Amino acid sequence: MSLTPRSHVPMFLLILVFILSLTWTTEESSLEKILHNHGLPAGLFPQSVKSFKLDQMGHLEVHFDRPCLAQYETTMFFDTVVKANLSYGQLKILEGMFSEELFLWLPVKDIMVIDPTSGLIVIDIGFAFKFLSLSRFDEPPICRSYLGLSFRMDGRKGIEFEDQRKGYSSFV
Repeated sequence: MSLTPRSHVPMFLLILVFILSLTWTTEESSLEKILHNHGLPAGLFPQSVKSFKLDQMGHLEVHFDRPCLAQYETTMFFDTVVKANLSYGQLKILEGMFSEELFLWLPVKDIMVIDPTSGLIVIDIGFAFKFLSLSRFDEPPICRSYLGLSFRMDGRKGIEFEDQRKGYSSFV
């Protein structure tokens, strides 16, 4: 009995099925699972995420239907698109996320979990670091739309936030 080489078609189909299964798994991954796998809490973004993209370089884009507010230990504002670089334990160079500090809306620059055993998450708001309880980020909060909060770009001053419920505006 002689051995004859089989067609390469079955091997090609096997490889194709394997690649498609990897693609389906990636697309079905939730943002919470991706954050968890990168050493970050699952509730870092609110429940109203419409879609997200994560490329192989770690560039993350999170899309919302509309801007909204979420309550952690502080109030956070999420624009319709939030962009960041994702690496283990941190989101760096954030765009589209702001934290309310006293009467100002300040851009969130970075979010880091330096030591998970400390129970703290570090939020860089530019001129200061905020240390918040990591447990507040376990579950995605409800992100409520707020009609009284608006923002606009001003080339001279930056981004203006107007909070009609509190009667003030601030520039970032």
